[in-house]
Amino acid sequence: MRKETVYDYIGITIGSILTAMSLVMFLVPNKIAAGGVSGIATVLFYIFNWPVGLTMLAINIPLFFTGVRVLGVTFGIRTLYSILVLSLATDYLSPYLKTLTHDPLLAAIYGGVFAGVGLGIVFKFKATTGGTDLVARLLNHYFGFSIGKGLLMIDFLVITFAGVVFSAELALYALIGLFITSKAIDLVQEGFNISKGTFIISDHGAKIKKEILDNMDRGVTVLKGKGGFTDADKEVLLCIISRAEVARLKGLVYDIDQEAFVIITDVHEVLGEGFNENML
Repeated sequence: MRKETVYDYIGITIGSILTAMSLVMFLVPNKIAAGGVSGIATVLFYIFNWPVGLTMLAINIPLFFTGVRVLGVTFGIRTLYSILVLSLATDYLSPYLKTLTHDPLLAAIYGGVFAGVGLGIVFKFKATTGGTDLVARLLNHYFGFSIGKGLLMIDFLVITFAGVVFSAELALYALIGLFITSKAIDLVQEGFNISKGTFIISDHGAKIKKEILDNMDRGVTVLKGKGGFTDADKEVLLCIISRAEVARLKGLVYDIDQEAFVIITDVHEVLGEGFNENML
């Protein structure tokens, strides 16, 4: 087995265990069913006293093999491994890990963070935990729903189910947990180092480009544009900078052309010279 593959499975294991910890320490004890198969398993635990991990496994395994049969080997052995680790770790850790809070808001926040970081790590190492992702793909295959809409529908139904069984208030906490999980996944996937993308439209583009190249030591890409009102040809300068360089760039542009049109936006995970050069 290649070293890279070993690292991937270590990452999947860590991510799956973190997700299991979120269920054991925060979400399940506080009846926070924040969507997905884990949300269904949490509700069934309180109705029938079925173990959460075993219930997730019982739901995920048929889904996995249905997905493989219908969609092909999309997720592969890594996803099957992640499903097994998450399910087994959830039930195994339950007797050993204490519930850290009985405040549902804190449980939704910290459970969402743990789950999001764990799932983000699993996704980063080219696997998934199965569940609603597979269902969404099957809905897309059979009914033409987009995967995003499919995920939204499934999570909404799970949280509604939890609201009926538990309470509307706990369903609202589950929505908070779902939102935080989603944001935490994005942070892990895209990275914490947020750069800034700048688009500069100016009649003095050549001079601004030279100043950026010479004084800021940043690359500039020249895009060809056309004014929508004047129909005149325009050059659009694209430059990626760090957050600390924003004020410097704005000052540089202002000194050359006070009429310049400048757009500054967040850019996640910039890969290439001068930034993160690791593509994996």
